[in-house]
Amino acid sequence: MGIGKKILIADDEQNILKVVESRLKSKGYDVITASNGREALDLARNEEPDLIILDIMLPKIDGYKICALLKADARYVMIPVILFSAKAREEDFKLGKEVKADAYITKPFEPSVLLGKVRELLKE
Repeated sequence: MGIGKKILIADDEQNILKVVESRLKSKGYDVITASNGREALDLARNEEPDLIILDIMLPKIDGYKICALLKADARYVMIPVILFSAKAREEDFKLGKEVKADAYITKPFEPSVLLGKVRELLKE
């Protein structure tokens, strides 16, 4: 499971980045990380990951904007995007749908829920 699949995680909280990265690596995924939106967008375009996990409140460019930019581009539209945020109001979920995110997971999170969603979106 996960072998050879590349996942980009973008979060400005280093502890969350490390926890998610280690969980995914333990399941055999290749993981690349970004700590701001500009870096995340550049990595998404250059590395073409199999899946992207995006925090919404990123410095430089927020997760909603990154998701919208990627989903509007035919080269990246098929990459599943999970929005990952402490924002849990109805309007946050609605905005996630508007930018065509494939899933929305709120923090704090259960690692098993996140891993289950990753497997589902990667069709594993």
